[in-house]
Amino acid sequence: MNYKIYLYALFLFLSIYIFSGVNFEKIMKKDKVIEARLLVMTLSIALSYLLTNFMFDFLNLY
Repeated sequence: MNYKIYLYALFLFLSIYIFSGVNFEKIMKKDKVIEARLLVMTLSIALSYLLTNFMFDFLNLY
């Protein structure tokens, strides 16, 4: 159970790093930088949650 917290932190930083390569400012409306950053944070948290639960289930399989 303790290592699930470490997986959350690892995948959160990894997903933030991955999403930092995408230019969301070009997708969003002009002068909506804060909303683009909030979108990146929301997507990062969601992706880290999904990856952590997948890895946790995968590791508990064996």
